[in-house]
Formats: sequence, structure tokens, C-alpha cells
Amino acid sequence: MEFHPSQIPVSKTFHIADESQSVEIASEMVKMRFTAQKGAFLLLMTNDKKIAKKIGFTIMNELNFGLRKTKQERDVRYWIYTYDKEHYAMVLISSKVFQELGF
Repeated sequence: MEFHPSQIPVSKTFHIADESQSVEIASEMVKMRFTAQKGAFLLLMTNDKKIAKKIGFTIMNELNFGLRKTKQERDVRYWIYTYDKEHYAMVLISSKVFQELGF
């Protein structure tokens, strides 16, 4: 069976216009108990490759920092794919939750 990240159930979707929102969104994911979610977080970013790379890098660094600070598990899986003509999508999920969902 072929797997695509769009098949993962989504707990919350975030729309990110620029890199400055990345820190705030990563903090919100940590506050929502990232590892306790029963689905993934979906981030919709611009299709500008340079900006999307910065957003993805910042999200991952801030998320790992926040998880470490709050002593949550930092085993994060993520995928980036083309969502539509205007957006890239980044799907983030705890590895434990990913396995529980049967993927």
C-alpha cells in the first residue's frame, strides 16, 4: 500500500504567511501537548521555495527546543509536499502517534 502524508488525520491546521509566525506556531504546538495529539499538525506555507525552507527550518528548531524545554518526547516525523498551486504543506506528528495510527 502506498502511503502519502495527506492520509494522516489532522488535529489542527496552521496557515503560515512568513517566517516571523513560525516561533509562535511552534510554541502553540508545544502548549497543545504535541506528543498527546491523536493526529498530525498540518502547516500550509507559501510556495516560494526559499521562504518555505526558512519556515520549515525554524518550525523544526523551535518545536524541538520547546519539546526539550517542557520535557516532552522529541521523536518527530515530518513530511513536506506540494499541497496545491499556492502552498507547500508540512505534516508533523509524533512517531509514537504515527505508529498507533497504524501507518
